[in-house]
Amino acid sequence: MQVSPEAVIKKMVLCCIMTEFPAMENDAYYLGIYTMNNTADFADRMLSLGLARVSEAAAIASAKLIGRGDEKAADQAAVNAMRKQLNMLDIAGVVVIGEGERDEAPMLFIGEEVGTGNGPGVDIALDPLEGTTLTAKDMPNALTVIAMGPRGSMLHAPDVYMDKLAIGPGYPHDVVTIGMSPKARVEALAAAKGCATDQITVCVLERPRHEAMIAELRETGCAIRLITDGDVAGVIHCAEAEKTGIDMYMGSGGAPEGVLAAAALKGMGGQFYGRLTFRNNDERGRASRAGITDFDRIYTRDELVTEDVIFAATGVTDGSILAGTRKDGDFMETETILMRSKTGSVRRIKYRQNNQ
Repeated sequence: MQVSPEAVIKKMVLCCIMTEFPAMENDAYYLGIYTMNNTADFADRMLSLGLARVSEAAAIASAKLIGRGDEKAADQAAVNAMRKQLNMLDIAGVVVIGEGERDEAPMLFIGEEVGTGNGPGVDIALDPLEGTTLTAKDMPNALTVIAMGPRGSMLHAPDVYMDKLAIGPGYPHDVVTIGMSPKARVEALAAAKGCATDQITVCVLERPRHEAMIAELRETGCAIRLITDGDVAGVIHCAEAEKTGIDMYMGSGGAPEGVLAAAALKGMGGQFYGRLTFRNNDERGRASRAGITDFDRIYTRDELVTEDVIFAATGVTDGSILAGTRKDGDFMETETILMRSKTGSVRRIKYRQNNQ
């Protein structure tokens, strides 16, 4: 593989930064010193099955810790398996949505390079185990989640909160918006669906910060499905409302998970809106380092994920979208949902492997 002189120089600069100023590694990434080391096309059709294998491996590894009460061990098992499989793919990948800053988590960190290096430069967003608490307590809807797209295709969301609003496909554009009150959103969606407000079901993350919003939603008569963790799964529920019974998702959660959720809806269809929220100047500083200058901007799905991507999620525990991992004698079975936004294709893959 031929590497340009510019790429060599940038790599040398990065090495100097990491040696002399380790804390600046993520800044180096955000400033664009990490670059794709070749110009190979993003062959999403060829890469999609490999991405499914990454998700499956993480689910199988974490399955051994379902109900064991150890969140960190379950998460670490998923991370190790996901990293191993990613490093087998012929990609020059960089993690843009991961497990935090390198100095904060010994996980798949933001800016980590994965893959063999012999392939297209890609951005990767992942949550090796979405629902660590759900896994530790053997509760529904724990997933392993990963998305991949061409370099620069996903917002490098900082580790802050994001106000989120999502609905499934088939509705007029902007039928609901972040600027509406929770009550107005339910009324607008009910009108678009042609039903009463008491026929709408909203999914909300059960947190003290959402108490006022939940109280306002109750006034409409709508049903509310409260979830304890896993807001990526909560958003995906909207894309298959007939199956899950969820019409809309709203509330605040992690911004990185918002990008992952937007990637899923880009493949399945639906509308997503997100606005970053900040509790202090440190969080604003994180956003600035990620290249974000407009702190009040409302992002749509296609602004969070600007190009066609592939997305895979595998069930760890049983849920509304996917069956969880299941042991059958010496075999382990998984169910994975695999999406390509370029074609709108959605595949459900049943996988069975000898687990001896």
